[in-house]
Amino acid sequence: MKYALIGCGRIATNHIKAVLNNKLELVAMCDVNEEHITALMEKHGLEKEQGIKRYTDYKKMVAENELELVSIATESGLHAEIALYCIDHGINVIIEKPMAMSIADANEIVKRSNERNVKVSACHQNRFNIAVQEMRKAVESGRFGKLSHGSIHVRWNRNKDYYTQASWRGTWAQDGGALMNQCIHGIDLLRWMMGDEVEEIYGVTRQQFHDYLEAEDIGMAVVKFKNGAIATIEGTTNVFPKNLEETLYLFGEKGTVKLGGKSTNNIDVWDFADESEQDQKNKGLEEETCNVYGNGHTSLFADMIDAIKNDRKPYVDAVAGRNALEMILAIYKSQKTGMPVKLPLEDFSSIDMQGEF
Repeated sequence: MKYALIGCGRIATNHIKAVLNNKLELVAMCDVNEEHITALMEKHGLEKEQGIKRYTDYKKMVAENELELVSIATESGLHAEIALYCIDHGINVIIEKPMAMSIADANEIVKRSNERNVKVSACHQNRFNIAVQEMRKAVESGRFGKLSHGSIHVRWNRNKDYYTQASWRGTWAQDGGALMNQCIHGIDLLRWMMGDEVEEIYGVTRQQFHDYLEAEDIGMAVVKFKNGAIATIEGTTNVFPKNLEETLYLFGEKGTVKLGGKSTNNIDVWDFADESEQDQKNKGLEEETCNVYGNGHTSLFADMIDAIKNDRKPYVDAVAGRNALEMILAIYKSQKTGMPVKLPLEDFSSIDMQGEF
């Protein structure tokens, strides 16, 4: 399957690993800075590979190659524009999070991909974590019983060095803040596990320590789900001195689960009324990861390849990407208005937050 990568920055190495693990045919790589392409190729021993074309213009790359799959790993503010261009040219797309910066763009990606029967996968790779998959199985088989409440805590650290690596970070137009960039994976998992149907969100955000940014470094929210369950969100990059945890809790009348580790990759608590042998194995499960991005990119790529071959929806589809974005934009809107926000969100964009701090 002919594949190309657009954007060769920090997260791109996970895409290249997934490409090599899945034996995709790497046709081309694109970045506005050609040095980024060189560095990425050298990192993965690809500099001697013949036939991998280099581009600084993704439209030229699309025009000159017959591509079946592209992944987009540019700054967030360009995700939607590039994705829609690829969809219009019949190319299946994996989009790094967040899928877009406005609900209008996210809805357009969902709509156009359906109209053109192009597969779109939002890159929420933590859904493939072993611990997350075990929790999902328990949810789908009804083992929790009636859900009471849940919570996600993303307690990480990002210092000035991180933000100076790329000028778009922490800007409303190209990135958003801690919730949009660092916490979106956890927010995706929370919504997915708790039934997807959200009634209302009330959120508060602040910029405490990162006054050189436009966006927030701490956000908290209370979420009401249509099934009656409630949840809390805490997401921050203010934890001293380094990343502490990404922890997801789910509480039901017949079960309690806490996923922990740096990126919901461990099972810290696993208790159910109808305990089985598998439950004993799950207790204390730890999945080794080399960084906070986890191991899920390879699985997400494998699923996408299979979805294209068998003409089915990807496991993490465009609607999933839209739903995670909607949660964050609703928190932003709540901060701006000081009021709870009803879902579905009609129209809101990160740019609407300009000047907030």
